[in-house]
Amino acid sequence: MDWLVSFAKFLVNEILSQPAYLIGIITAVGLIALRKSTGQVVGGAIKATLGFLLIGAGAGLVVNSLAPLGEMIQGSTGAHGVIPTNEAIVGIAQAQFGARVAWLMIVGFAVSLLLARFTPLRYVFLTGHHMLFMATLLTMVLATAGQGSVAVVIVGGILLGILLVALPAFAHPWTKRVTGNNSVAIGHFGTAGYITAGAAGQLVGKRSRSTEEMNLPEGLRFLRDSMVATALSMVLIYMIMAVVFLVKVGQDVAFKAFGDGAAATDVGNYLMKSVMQGLQFGIAVAVILFGVRTILGELVPAFQGIANKLVPGAVPSLDAPIVFPYAQNAVLIGFISSFIGGLISLGLLAWIFNPAFGLALVLPGLVPHFFTGGAAGVYGNATGGRRGAVVGAFLNGVLITFLPALLLKVLGAFGKENTTFGDADFGWFGSIIGNVAKIGGGGAIALMLLVGAVLLVGAIVMQKRVVETGWDPGAKRDAALGVHAHVTTEDPVDSAASTGSGGAYSRIAPPAGAPAPPPRP
Repeated sequence: MDWLVSFAKFLVNEILSQPAYLIGIITAVGLIALRKSTGQVVGGAIKATLGFLLIGAGAGLVVNSLAPLGEMIQGSTGAHGVIPTNEAIVGIAQAQFGARVAWLMIVGFAVSLLLARFTPLRYVFLTGHHMLFMATLLTMVLATAGQGSVAVVIVGGILLGILLVALPAFAHPWTKRVTGNNSVAIGHFGTAGYITAGAAGQLVGKRSRSTEEMNLPEGLRFLRDSMVATALSMVLIYMIMAVVFLVKVGQDVAFKAFGDGAAATDVGNYLMKSVMQGLQFGIAVAVILFGVRTILGELVPAFQGIANKLVPGAVPSLDAPIVFPYAQNAVLIGFISSFIGGLISLGLLAWIFNPAFGLALVLPGLVPHFFTGGAAGVYGNATGGRRGAVVGAFLNGVLITFLPALLLKVLGAFGKENTTFGDADFGWFGSIIGNVAKIGGGGAIALMLLVGAVLLVGAIVMQKRVVETGWDPGAKRDAALGVHAHVTTEDPVDSAASTGSGGAYSRIAPPAGAPAPPPRP
């Protein structure tokens, strides 16, 4: 049996948990199904793999550029508590639960493919690292509650498989609103935040213009370039926090904020290092956007082959940055709004919920706020323009602060670590399953499977009665702004690169007799 465990670990850790390899394999399968030549199959698979590596490289640059800023914020505010970091908590858990996590993930992915083939939920979840994160979470809560290894793998695998097809379906009306077509779905466990942002946009932004239509004075037209606007915004944030941090802690501590032997030598050097970090952030976002466009250009055509041969009507479910090109201004607005929501929620935790209910203080991690907050900004903008982006992302920040605090209650000894899972779906689903699992025995297993069944049935109903009927969550806003709602047949790469609307109305003429909307800047 040792060789089976070793093989399972290799399959999960070296292939399935590596999104780049998984995407490359899926792309190759799709191109083979389309009867492409060997050169086209190899080239397409490599290009798709490189696209995901570009996203990973950009994400690494984001993490590196935000690390000193996080230290400055924590040092300036004096806040101490749990910092949600998916990779950190997964790494801690792997030492104890590695084999069970591996088998649970394999079972879960297999269950998801069966559900995609034999139910209306034709979503294939391709964000490999998030599969690994959720598999680890389910293993932790089930094992901590006393469930045996077989129950952990089988029950957890079934629940994981259901999540992989159900959550993209729940979010898909809003995702189609963002992309303008049915080519991709969201495959990221921040779904609750994205749905909340999209719904909030519907409520608050009926007449609010898109973030991508901001009118700028002639002298500020250069800010229409998202890379420039993002970089300058982060430079401004960095400079403000650097000055506050320097005043609060003094030169001896502040100059060491950049670490790794790169301590500042004087105030001027310290401030210019802050400027450089802000510029690096702009580069990181540009790399992510280029990676997204690269992978979409290869994966969407390849999925035609998968749809025809393996899972009819298959829709790839991809990582959160897949929506970034559709509303690039909204990404930055969403990041800032989500972070503010996290700060205010931290204040509420410290003032009310920690003393009253013993909830941990969850610090606003800049990385989850950037990725989930940025995506939430895009979803909020798609249905509610600028107001939707701000309010929707703010609510996402609230969710990814309070939900991790609740999740810590069901993680047993792991709840005492200084880190936990950061994205919204880990929090709400882990808390539900963890509390049910505490019942123990067969009753807990039956109830957990019932939770999964309810989620699956709800997703099927959502798919049949909402997604497939063409409901558009932004239709009322389109009517208020005098534009047509539509589903475009444009290539999503070209559409994302050229419109950046965050809503599917940007290229559509107004109805006959209706006043034309103001020209875009």
